[in-house]
Amino acid sequence: MKIVILGAGAVGSTLATLLSEENDLVVVDHDLSALHRLEEEADVKTLLGEASYPNILVKAGIQEADMMVAVTASDETNIVSCMIAKVLNKSVKTIARVREISYLKGKTKEAMESGEIPIDIHISPEQLITEHIQGIIEIPGSLQVMEFGQGKLNLVAVRAVEGGPMIGHEIGDLKKHMPKIDTRVAAIFRKGESIVPSGSTVIDADDEVFFISKKGEASKVVNEMRKKEEPYKNIIIAGGGKIGSRLAKRIEDDHRVKIIDSNHERAKRLSEKLESSIVLEGNVCDKGLLHDENIENTDVFAAVTNDDEANVMSCLLAKEMGAHKVVALINNPAYVDLVQNKGIDIAIAPSQITIGTFLAEIEGKDVVRVHSLRKGAAEAIEAVAKESASGKESSIGKELGDINLPEGATIGALIRDDKGKIAHDHVHLRENDHVIVFLTNKKVIKQVKDTFAPK
Repeated sequence: MKIVILGAGAVGSTLATLLSEENDLVVVDHDLSALHRLEEEADVKTLLGEASYPNILVKAGIQEADMMVAVTASDETNIVSCMIAKVLNKSVKTIARVREISYLKGKTKEAMESGEIPIDIHISPEQLITEHIQGIIEIPGSLQVMEFGQGKLNLVAVRAVEGGPMIGHEIGDLKKHMPKIDTRVAAIFRKGESIVPSGSTVIDADDEVFFISKKGEASKVVNEMRKKEEPYKNIIIAGGGKIGSRLAKRIEDDHRVKIIDSNHERAKRLSEKLESSIVLEGNVCDKGLLHDENIENTDVFAAVTNDDEANVMSCLLAKEMGAHKVVALINNPAYVDLVQNKGIDIAIAPSQITIGTFLAEIEGKDVVRVHSLRKGAAEAIEAVAKESASGKESSIGKELGDINLPEGATIGALIRDDKGKIAHDHVHLRENDHVIVFLTNKKVIKQVKDTFAPK
């Protein structure tokens, strides 16, 4: 497939690296140093120029392209580029990153959905990040919560902690501990190395455990891996921008929410917009303010400003003062490993949250959802099982335990007839089943796709 990627930032570069082996790629950016860095990492063609200029798009090969992905730093550039691309090539599929919420509601949203503004798929990082943090808040003790089957199944990451009921026990004992709950451990990471689990695998303290369960049952599984945590109630959000305001709006009905922002006008708007959240005007790193707001009784402190330093420092301060869990948004993915578990419980890189959504749209009908895991080291996908149109052998009709998957791939669950079903070896695969597969080796994704939907 011929793909034009506009923007060589964190998302554009990662997409180019992941897609370069099987596709003909051209990456456009006005930053020469960014293009040079990308050329050192991946075998891709690059083009220096303004992404929205028609002559640059023509040079990039837009007239022959199957797809264009616009992920520059500017919403306006992304939108205009898609419009011009459709003028130059009506059949090209356009995918754009759109951050500004005002573009995603009212008349402009209707225009995008109707095709009047010709963007086939628009992706909002802020919405994805908000949902990501909300999942962590709603399932206490979790590190990451991903949805499959339109929310029917959860894939959850949890750090096993000494004192948890399952520590020192085999995975097969989970059924004894929770006879009424069906779950499957899809993978374990121990000291940075992946383990493909079996029923006899023993869970150790500090293991990072990924399991799949039906929606509403995940918290019970988490509580088997660590000491039981009560539902989170007291939440402080540092930063009242796009993410902070959205997060407060989504959780304020079920939580006691306080939101801190130093901008007077924004704080005023937030106080008018939010129903029950308390809006505080002040510096997120103000020790006196955090003390006055009883930081020691805070279940989750989430720092989501646009300033990485402010997010890191406010989280470290909040943790030192007694906040139970601190979550920091880190825009520079290179910093995530530096701060994770070093006073900060969960560090979130926006680029890693959004990559999976872009990949799912690029992969097409055979893969309907992709989640990036462990800062991009692993993936979970929702693949659609199909018979081969060319007569190749397919996996339809086989028992899941007999399907030959590449090393590093594990089936966790199925979506069948609009219902979630935890995978067991004796279950037979049917056409149009959605198969949730955990991949500790991202390079085998094509083999997995070919296993379930051979061409």
